[in-house]
Amino acid sequence: MFNDIGALELVTLVVLAVLVFGPDKLPKVIQDVTRTIRKIREFSDSAKQDIRDELGPEFKDFEFEDLNPKTFIRKQLDNDELGLKELRSGFDLKKEMAEVTDAVHGRDTEAAAASSAAASSSGGGRIDMSKKADLSKRPEKAEKPTADDRPPFDADAT
Repeated sequence: MFNDIGALELVTLVVLAVLVFGPDKLPKVIQDVTRTIRKIREFSDSAKQDIRDELGPEFKDFEFEDLNPKTFIRKQLDNDELGLKELRSGFDLKKEMAEVTDAVHGRDTEAAAASSAAASSSGGGRIDMSKKADLSKRPEKAEKPTADDRPPFDADAT
């Protein structure tokens, strides 16, 4: 319920509670809050049990958490009737990313696939996506772009 509350937030809440209720009334307020939470939980559990009893023996293993759409979808996707595990295991994200990277850089995909396979086996399966300049394609004399290195200007594109 309060999984995302850190230590600083908790200290702030305690200090705020002491300031609002005072040190004399704070223990009574804490007892009242815990008693109310306990009653709400008991009411919720009894309502769940009544619903299970009314549904009958077919729904004895029914869980209300299954009504959450995320849980329902996750359960249906884990069910192997659709063959989704085969699709998931057949999809290689590293290979797909390497192909996209090669297409962007204009490299040959067959040679790149072989080099990416060699790089993934030696480099721990990591793909270098940083924008490093390929020095083998650059002329050694030109460190700064000259007027000849500029891309052509297209007046219609601007």
